[in-house]
Amino acid sequence: MYDLINKVKEINPLVLHYTNQVTINDCANITLALGASPLMSYSYEEVEEIVKVSSSVIINIGTMNSEYLELFIKAGKAANKYNKPLVLDPVGVFATKTRSDFTNKLLNEVKFSVIKGNVAEIKYIGGFDVKGQGVDSFDDEEAEEEVIKKVALKLGCVVVATGKIDILSDGEKIIKIYNGTQKLKGITGTGCMTGSLIGSYLGCTENILEAAAMGILTMSLSGEISDKDDIALGSFKVKLMDTVYGLTKEKIESYSKVELI
Repeated sequence: MYDLINKVKEINPLVLHYTNQVTINDCANITLALGASPLMSYSYEEVEEIVKVSSSVIINIGTMNSEYLELFIKAGKAANKYNKPLVLDPVGVFATKTRSDFTNKLLNEVKFSVIKGNVAEIKYIGGFDVKGQGVDSFDDEEAEEEVIKKVALKLGCVVVATGKIDILSDGEKIIKIYNGTQKLKGITGTGCMTGSLIGSYLGCTENILEAAAMGILTMSLSGEISDKDDIALGSFKVKLMDTVYGLTKEKIESYSKVELI
């Protein structure tokens, strides 16, 4: 799995983003830092052509814009048509009915390879109770990784739930990543950038679970390494980009804290 850090630099996959306007610049830069090529679009006219030549596609609903809702559906369907790996980041899915309804529409009409969100977002779209919302509840004593596994089975894709411990599952295997730092929560866009990293790895392997795990590990481990001297937040953001750029297979093997269940 760790070989993917070299493979992404060798292949230089084209990662197409339909993403959050707040973090679009950071997403482009983190993609470049890893060794992939970012492409951003909000055009209806070029969807077919641009999806066809991309290596992977990311849909992020962080900036809700009514003009783009059908564009995201169209892009998702084009990715399915051309067999492109597709990532969904359902940012703030349970914050408003509009976001919830739109995410349901995406899930009903488009097949995703990876769905990435924080634990609450993942539980919500999986139908589990979140702050009194949702249709199901789960036993508080049930291990969180088993809940994520159930959501992956229900949605039929790899599911990534970020948190103090990052949890991934394809419905069979479970991967837990223990790297990270609290400072990652202090910067706008680290979640969106993680989607870009996942998309970058998806563009150079058919192993979706490994690609997702490497995307999460790259962000979590780079954050941990960058914060080893407890630097100020602004400096940390710069250091984070530098660390991703300089990340090697050897560093990952030395510092990663990954558990496969």
